[in-house]
Amino acid sequence: MSALAEVEPKEVFSFFEEISQIPRGSGNTKKISNYLVDFARERNLECYQDALNNVIIIKEATPGYEDHEPIILQGHMDMVAVKTPECPLDMKTDGLVLRVMGDYVIAAGTSLGGDDGIAVAYALAILDSETIAHPRIEVVITSDEETGMDGARGIDLSVLKGRRMINVDSEEEGVFTVGCAGGARIDFEWNAKAETVTGKELEITITGLQGGHSGTEIHKERGNSNQIFGRLLEELTRVYPVRLLSVRGGQADNAIARETTAKFIFTEEKNEKGEQISYRKDGIHNLLNKMRGILKDELATRDPGFDLKWKFSEKQDKEYEVFTMADTRKIGLFLCSLPNGVQAMSSDIDGLVETSLNFGVLKQKTVLHDAYLLASFSVRSSVESAKDALIKRLFAIGRLAGAKYRSRGEYPGWKYRVDSPLRDSMTEIYQDMFGEDPQIVAIHAGLECGLFMSKIPDLDCVSIGPNMKNIHTTEESLSVSSVQRTWKFLQAILENA
Repeated sequence: MSALAEVEPKEVFSFFEEISQIPRGSGNTKKISNYLVDFARERNLECYQDALNNVIIIKEATPGYEDHEPIILQGHMDMVAVKTPECPLDMKTDGLVLRVMGDYVIAAGTSLGGDDGIAVAYALAILDSETIAHPRIEVVITSDEETGMDGARGIDLSVLKGRRMINVDSEEEGVFTVGCAGGARIDFEWNAKAETVTGKELEITITGLQGGHSGTEIHKERGNSNQIFGRLLEELTRVYPVRLLSVRGGQADNAIARETTAKFIFTEEKNEKGEQISYRKDGIHNLLNKMRGILKDELATRDPGFDLKWKFSEKQDKEYEVFTMADTRKIGLFLCSLPNGVQAMSSDIDGLVETSLNFGVLKQKTVLHDAYLLASFSVRSSVESAKDALIKRLFAIGRLAGAKYRSRGEYPGWKYRVDSPLRDSMTEIYQDMFGEDPQIVAIHAGLECGLFMSKIPDLDCVSIGPNMKNIHTTEESLSVSSVQRTWKFLQAILENA
């Protein structure tokens, strides 16, 4: 049964609900890409699909607009697919369960994918309409934006005639984004030979953090569960003989990690005096309890929901393949030394983050007696040299720690354009419709506009969008009334810009 059937504008939310039933997490975009192609073919629209699953759909101008300059509408088809621990859905195969709560659309137990499903829904509603007046419309829906902008990096834009682009990938109504930071993903791999030991388990969970988008909310200095884990591991291994069995934290490198869970093994060992030193349950309990209090105090204002939980296994000892104690200690030192969060604020724009990084993903696996620790970061900066310097710093730490490292998904920043006829026209339309000026801003988050401008040097673009909250989290919500106003604004742009 449709949850959004009566939500206005129906022509937009019907498509939003339809695409929400197609799993479309980053790296899982073939189905949504094919859906877009089928949509275009059913309406006899010019359509292009490439090997990266990018889709371009073109609709010619309506009568009277044939001599108007084309407009490119752009967004991305993928979403950050995260869910709560208790949610039964498989986000690789299942659709979302949408709900309306007052003025907001949410998804039960999962992220909503308003970023950037609303862009897709707007574009489809425009392409489907027989009444909206517009010049030639060139809709570009890219793949895998959330994991490095791979679609935008590889797309061929030679079929486009437009030199004006509206990117619908912003989350605050009335704000025109006209510049953004560049960035890259950094991966570390730390490996060693696993050893087989017999012992007991200790499980530690860092939980209750708010998380958020590492571009738009990094300045709020919320707790990052992966960074906290590195700090805890260094404290723990400095005192107690533990071996790392497993760890998993965070779900995307550009989302602030909300929860990290790790398991350790304690073995029956003795020191040089013959005293048993393993499984010091009371001492470990006291250390973790102390750290819990310290961290709760530090995060009381920024992340009041933080909690640190742990439990000791009461089961009999059994065999495990684990990192050695020495390697576990080295991992603690390595993770503790990695920077995270805001590194510099802009000296040109008050309140704008210049350079940051986010410790987004941490995981471990053991394969055929080899143990691997994998850590991924999202690096951002509006200053190219500062971005390069931070990446080199990370590489230096990795080299000292004996970790393998690589950079991937690098994308350029989007430089502010002084002369922008599109921005001026949109500003005038906005003033006429809403009786106030829009905000003109540059942001720290990454947008695909920089990559598009590298392919079309004379491109004039502006990014807009309706109000959304807590994107990339299970608390993500999309304002219905804001979607309505932005829909009317988009139509006015097509008619008058």
